Amino acid sequence: MKVHLLAGFLWSCLTGIVCGNLEAQSQGTVSPKTDWDFGGHAKYRFNHSTYPKNSVLNPLLGDSALANNLEVRLKFSVYRDRWDFKADYQLIAMDDDTLGANDFAGDGLPVTRVISDDRRWWNLTHTIDDSGTQALVQRLDRLTITYTGEHLVWRFGRQAVSWGNGMVFTPMDIFNPFDPAAVDKEYKSGDDMLYGQYLFNNGNDLQAVAVVRRDPGRGTVERTYSSLAFKYHGFLGMNEYDLLVAEHFDDRVLGVGSSVNIGGAVGRGDLTWTDTGEDSRFSLTTSISYSWIWGGKNISGLLEYYYNGFGQKNSDYSVAGLTQNPELLNRVSRGETFTLGRNYMAASATIEINPLLMLTPTFFINLDDPSALVQLTAQYDWKQNIQILAAVNIPVGPDGSEYGGIESSVEERYFSTGPGLFAQLAWYF
Repeated sequence: MKVHLLAGFLWSCLTGIVCGNLEAQSQGTVSPKTDWDFGGHAKYRFNHSTYPKNSVLNPLLGDSALANNLEVRLKFSVYRDRWDFKADYQLIAMDDDTLGANDFAGDGLPVTRVISDDRRWWNLTHTIDDSGTQALVQRLDRLTITYTGEHLVWRFGRQAVSWGNGMVFTPMDIFNPFDPAAVDKEYKSGDDMLYGQYLFNNGNDLQAVAVVRRDPGRGTVERTYSSLAFKYHGFLGMNEYDLLVAEHFDDRVLGVGSSVNIGGAVGRGDLTWTDTGEDSRFSLTTSISYSWIWGGKNISGLLEYYYNGFGQKNSDYSVAGLTQNPELLNRVSRGETFTLGRNYMAASATIEINPLLMLTPTFFINLDDPSALVQLTAQYDWKQNIQILAAVNIPVGPDGSEYGGIESSVEERYFSTGPGLFAQLAWYF
């Protein structure tokens, strides 16, 4: 019922934008011009994953698994005066060997799951087919109406917000952050929210977000599953800072972040404090990035440290140890945290081989294990509207470490994966 009311409201707004212009023209009055845009992309993705003999997934999937996925996004926008309406439709087709392991695998295993709106306010996802290793899903990932004034912007509907200054790890970005090791970061999944922004005369701004979510078990809207957040962004000379106050899934969150010039480099960082009701945790990320020319090639380097206040102490990733840290498991299950330990370092360099080809080696290092994930990404702009993206992922570390594979409840079996290959062909129109 709520979805039908929402659709009716947004359709009324859309028709009001278009028909209001036609009515004004018929009466001979001056009316703002109505513009519209249509575009999108089609992305074919290929994944090849491998599993060592001691992996808990090896008995289910064998030594390797393949995935062939197609995602089509159609983007439609209508603009009139200070108003605009946007809708992004997604069609996702999946043929993924790991989908067949969902009935046997628990949370935390590296298997693919079909996207759903179980937690979102509006159910705008329709699963056409989900059987065995295949799935076909259609959904609306963006559906908004926006008003833009001289100082005020408000936007209602399904949308995405990114906050914070972390380049790899993002403790201040509490709304659907990207997995640090994700290769394609073009689109975040949208949430159903009311977003507002007020721009001050000095260039500073205040943003507010109210995200409404449902209890996935009961299907009812609950305050303890929703979020209310405010972020103030300001300037101090050439430097910038952020102040965050939020209530998120019944937690109180305070945050401060900054971006400063250090000679020819840029330093960034975020510090967050979270009161869970039981205790409080600090998380921190700080980085430095620098660009230079070496051997006639443009290079951008990044070094970032991350402290996860919710991570396991002493690298205790045993089943018993993890079950004693529900705050970490809750954030992993919600897709807010992607690491289990406490101290991390990320290092990367983007090398412009030529104007069309970029290579980016990245190292994600757990400083407590120690273990690491080595990733080499290549981006090639083949044609004006065709892009190739590829990556090789190599986990490094002993059994029982985070990237080497943490212990499972099965004796001498680990949640481990071997080297993997990702390739994507994207066509934009």
